This record gives sequence, C-alpha cells and structure tokens, in this order.
Amino acid sequence: MKKILILHTGGTIAMSENQETGAIAPGAENPLNQAVNPFGDRFDLITENVFNLPSPHIGPKEMLIIQKRIMLAFNENIDGVVITHGTDTLEETAYFLDLTLPNHLPVVLTGAMRSANEIGSDGLHNFQTAILTAASDDAVDKGVLVVMNDEIHTARYVTKTHTTNVATFRTPTFGPIGSIAKDSVNFFAELLSQTCLAIDEVVDHVYLVKAYAGMDAELLGFLDNDQTNGVVIEALGAGNLPPQVLENLQKLIDRDIPVVIVSRCFNGVAQDVYDYEGGGVQLKKMGGIFCRGLNGQKARIKLLVGLSTGLQKDELAIYVADALS
Repeated sequence: MKKILILHTGGTIAMSENQETGAIAPGAENPLNQAVNPFGDRFDLITENVFNLPSPHIGPKEMLIIQKRIMLAFNENIDGVVITHGTDTLEETAYFLDLTLPNHLPVVLTGAMRSANEIGSDGLHNFQTAILTAASDDAVDKGVLVVMNDEIHTARYVTKTHTTNVATFRTPTFGPIGSIAKDSVNFFAELLSQTCLAIDEVVDHVYLVKAYAGMDAELLGFLDNDQTNGVVIEALGAGNLPPQVLENLQKLIDRDIPVVIVSRCFNGVAQDVYDYEGGGVQLKKMGGIFCRGLNGQKARIKLLVGLSTGLQKDELAIYVADALS
C-alpha cells in the first residue's frame, strides 16, 4: 500500500459559497477533511493542514515552509505528496518546489475553480486525480506536477489562463505531459533536465515589472535603491523596451542588481533579436539577463531562488537564463 502525504494549504478547493450572497470564503473546516476516501484501503493517506490561506496570501516564506515539510517526507517512507492550493499563485508555489526539491519523490499540486458547495464543483475530482498521479510509478523523476481537469502539467511551464474556467491551467507552446482517464494515469512526455538548489531562507525585494507602450522611466527609478535585490521585466514582444527607460535600467545594472528580461507574450521565448534603441540586442549588451521560456512570475521565482541560495553574478545569470534547468 502506497503512503501518500496530503498537505492542505487552503484556496477555493477549501472554501464554500455563501448561498445568499454568492461570496466565496474560507470556513472553519476544510471540506476535504470531511470527504469520504474514494480509494478505500488502496492508499494510506496521511493528511496535514499546513495553512488555510487564500493563495494571494501565500508568498515565498510560506512556500519555504511547504518545501521544508516535504523534505522531511524523504525520511518518512512517503511514496508521494499531494498539495491542495489556491489557483491564483499555484503555479509559483509549484515552480518554487520544482527548483528546490529533488525530483525522485512525486509531488503534485492541485486546486479548484469552484468551491466545495457550488454546482459542478471540481475540487474533489481534482483531489482524487492528484492522489492517483502521486501514487503512480510513472510520476517518479517527472519533477513537480500540477494536476487539474484530468491533465498533468509540469510546474515549469504551466500557467493559469482563465479567471473562472475549470480548464484554466494550460502549458503554452508545449501542452500537458500526461492525462488521467478514470483510474489510469498516462504520461506521454519526459522531464528533460532539472537542477535542484538547497535553500534555507528566502530573500525579499525581488520585483516584477510589466512593460507597456509609453512606459515611464520613473517606475524603474523607484527600484534604484539599496534594498532591491533583483528585477524581472516582462518586456515587449521578443524582449524589447521603450527607449526612455534605458537610462534608469542601466542604473540598476550598474548597481549590480540582476535584471532579467522575459516576454509579456503568452507564447514564445524572449530573445535578443532586434537591434535598435531599446531592442533586445542593446538590452543584452547593457547586462540584461534573457530568460527563455518562462513567464514573468516564474522567472521571478527562479531569480529569487538563485539569490536565496547565494549564487553570484555570473553563475546567477547562467542559472536564470536556462529555463530547462
């Protein structure tokens, strides 16, 4: 019998709808704690309530608490881990864990788009399929996974794409790496590579900025201070910025503040291909770090992890730029 550790952290999957107002909020008790075990004696389920927080309340410090709890599981004969989590920041927690956990132990995150008492609630089904995935022998060495709506995605590339649809979690460009049909867990892709960094604490003041037409230089100017540890910029197109921000961007780089460039586009990768003022070629010459294949929030998590583990300038740039590690 496989032993699966269940870590509840809150989110819509742990909430209920007020039948009079329609508002959704956490209750005193997680509804999943009261759900009937659909697997009988097939699995030994060990349940712990780590938090009961909406996912906008979860940040790197809470992610580190989850990571440290899972690290303990390596010495507890645990065969797999399932984490229930709010969907708003689920992809960031998943990627943080993917970067900081050895990938041999299956770790699966899941959540819900509809609360426990709404018509068509998806929470219990997602919970069940996440358990099946974590218990699958084929989930070993796949990295941290996200299971929602009968699809299996890698933490590295999955993102939330819709505010309310149950099919919100998608992997742009590449698609899911597996699916669940009834009790059958099927993988059809492999994790290419993974670098795991040991982490004991997390740094703060790592910022994410989104570029836009006519972007003001002052926004980057506000970050030019001794507290700023890193900046990720969701640049335009393939990785370009309005020319008026370049002076303040250079000031950040001259301060040895790592500046990471990604694209604000939903698909594709950031590349230094345009050679004009503010184009990617100039940004790279200035010292910008191009991160290929990650969205802004994932790139910020990767930069934060690299900084938290003490990577220095050159090795930090190599680590952040390689989205495949």
